Amino acid sequence: METVKVNLGKRSYEIVIGNDLLPRAGEFIRKKSHLNHSSAVILTVPPVRRLLEQKVKNSFDKAGITTFFIEVPDTEKSKSLTQYSKILNQLTRISKGGNSFFMVTLGGGVVGDLGGFAAATFKRGIPYIHIPTTLLAQVDSAIGGKTGIDLSNAKNMVGAIWQPSAVLSDVSVLQSLPGREFISGLGEVIKYGVIADEKLFRFMEQCQPREIQTDIAALAYLVTTCSRCKAKFVEEDERDQSGKRSLLNFGHTIGHAIESASGYSNLYKHGEAISIGMVCATRISLALGLTHEEFLSRLISLLEKTGLPVRLTSKVPVKRMLKNYLFDKKFSNSRTRFVLPVKIGRVVLQERVPEQVVEEAVKACRS
Repeated sequence: METVKVNLGKRSYEIVIGNDLLPRAGEFIRKKSHLNHSSAVILTVPPVRRLLEQKVKNSFDKAGITTFFIEVPDTEKSKSLTQYSKILNQLTRISKGGNSFFMVTLGGGVVGDLGGFAAATFKRGIPYIHIPTTLLAQVDSAIGGKTGIDLSNAKNMVGAIWQPSAVLSDVSVLQSLPGREFISGLGEVIKYGVIADEKLFRFMEQCQPREIQTDIAALAYLVTTCSRCKAKFVEEDERDQSGKRSLLNFGHTIGHAIESASGYSNLYKHGEAISIGMVCATRISLALGLTHEEFLSRLISLLEKTGLPVRLTSKVPVKRMLKNYLFDKKFSNSRTRFVLPVKIGRVVLQERVPEQVVEEAVKACRS
């Protein structure tokens, strides 16, 4: 078992990473002095609930914690004002009579973002714990306190920064993920290799996705390495004000635009959209003279070997995508800002990228 601490003063918390942690989740939570509530509201999706409800419930029962489960549909579209409102109404009913509880998000990035936002805003903020069940959530979205929901033309536009009380990453649950879901998470892993860790990038070049998913030690290495990396960025720029934390969004400006232009459908999963976004960002970097062809070729080669897309399908309306990327939250004072790679392990935040350069990079990524 590994523990990574996110050092944020009074808002500090631990990321606990290990094999078969769920049976001990209740015991771990009871050790947290500020989580002395008698109840927990667990937000999840139907497939995860069917697979893990009994294991989690038994663990909480042993710790003397009553559980209430809330389900949302298993889709990115659940990150909506409609579902957010429904959750708040259910929390209100559960709290009737003064029932005090903390929240638990049991699922992937959608559940974590949505549940975290509900926790941040219900009664002006209640404690919550992430129990991420996808690779993408364990290596990225469950860490750092960014919560939120999507608008029709802009992903994560409404939200809050509300740090969890803890993150419990049980890597054994990743072995049952559908192949496409697991590979999507590897898109974020590769992102970390590009922005900060050449050793991680080389590790991914030497492995096959199916080999990683069946290897507990390899899974623990990926989750621990990415968790430490993200914790460092969050500690240096918790509220994303200096630009340091923005570097975590390599590939996300175009990636988010792909997701919104696709109507948050299943056409592209998050990691798949980010994969194409990383290629587009690298083409922009190449056009501006910040990187070289060798890096672009190496990145594309790794993404393709991993099973991630590097080109846009014709089903994505490019005009809408080019319109939607302008809603990116990194932009400020009417200035575009892109996270662009220089070499493996180093990216920069570049302002005033010409629109023509962006359009040409996107068009070069069309099938």
